[in-house]
Amino acid sequence: MDNSTMKKALQEYVDAFNANDIERLISLFSDEASVEDPVGSPPKKGRKEIEAFYKESMAGAKLELLASPRGSYSNAASITFAVHTEKEEHSIRIDVTDVMTFDSDGKIATMHAYWGPEDMQQL
Repeated sequence: MDNSTMKKALQEYVDAFNANDIERLISLFSDEASVEDPVGSPPKKGRKEIEAFYKESMAGAKLELLASPRGSYSNAASITFAVHTEKEEHSIRIDVTDVMTFDSDGKIATMHAYWGPEDMQQL
């Protein structure tokens, strides 16, 4: 997998999320994709489950890239960002690193989000 293709897809992921454009975001995933956000939670499998997850996640949230997308010598790439959202009427920041693998068509095959309770802070 070409690094520039993966990095471009990750930037598009952030841009689509911040535009609250669910169709644009879901189009980046393969039909059989899985999302584990956060790692350790039950995976969301297939476009229907992934779309439902993002509809809920995107409501009132914005992503702030903390570093440029990173590629690999394989079919995986990552992004590190802060999620800015509201929870119980408080501003919250969650620091996250997403690691995604890509299929041969350049679509996201898996997404693993690494964050835990200590990565959340009330602002």
